Amino acid sequence: MKMDPMKSKMKGVFMPANKRALNGRANVNVEDLEIRPGGMLVQKRNSDPNQNSVPISSIKVRVKYGSLSHQICVSSQASFGELKKILAEQTGVHPQDQKLIYKKKERDSKAYLDNAGVKDGSKIVLIEDITSRERRCLEMLKSAKIEKASKSLQQISLEVDELQTKVKALEATASGGEKVAEIDADNLTEILMNILVALDGIAAEGDLKLQKGMQERKVQKYIETLDMLKLQNSKDNSNEDKIAMQQQENSSGKMPTPMQKQPVRPRQKNTTVELPIQQQLLRHSESFVITTNWETFD
Repeated sequence: MKMDPMKSKMKGVFMPANKRALNGRANVNVEDLEIRPGGMLVQKRNSDPNQNSVPISSIKVRVKYGSLSHQICVSSQASFGELKKILAEQTGVHPQDQKLIYKKKERDSKAYLDNAGVKDGSKIVLIEDITSRERRCLEMLKSAKIEKASKSLQQISLEVDELQTKVKALEATASGGEKVAEIDADNLTEILMNILVALDGIAAEGDLKLQKGMQERKVQKYIETLDMLKLQNSKDNSNEDKIAMQQQENSSGKMPTPMQKQPVRPRQKNTTVELPIQQQLLRHSESFVITTNWETFD
């Protein structure tokens, strides 16, 4: 009876006992073993440095970056991502912007050096990814913008809560029959209008946009409340004037008579009286002497 080659190969690994001999070595725990992508059965990588394990050897690799060359000492079982972090400290290139080329092939950050065949003295080329750097910078700017908008909205929210308390206090004063100081209402209205301007200058998206809209509605509601209080004040003032006039009428016992305008008399024109014709002639004749002596002419 022939056995399956795969079962025959794996028979010595998946045995019930925890400790088996492997490649001539005794006292090797099966749970500490793993199968590499190439099919090699090796000891698992130790994630806890405090746990007692077989010491891992270090290797030196030569990394070329532009015209410079760096000698890097790294664990033989390290990943390319860990190597990128070390290179970031020496070259200043962010790990996300690095491309590591080994044997003319770009290596993934999650891949391990020993799996890729990196040994002591191996040569690796580092290339900076300009596109990745620009994309990362844009993401950083966007994150900074979102963070700034979030802080601004939080600050405005605290201010609106404080103003809400003051507006409610004025409402309680008016409900109690007392008169609200108009200057207090005007000051609160001015502050709320400034907050609306500040909210309009905040560029927000997603959840921050919803928060911004909620704050704007709150502020507009408080402004309308203050306008109603000021309108109520003006009505109360007119009612007080009417009551004062009625009290004055009742105390005097007479209805106040409005001042009447006296009629304007028409201006008389300068007229000349015509005298009779005889009187006019007599008036002129007083300066002449009438005689009967007629002058004769030849």
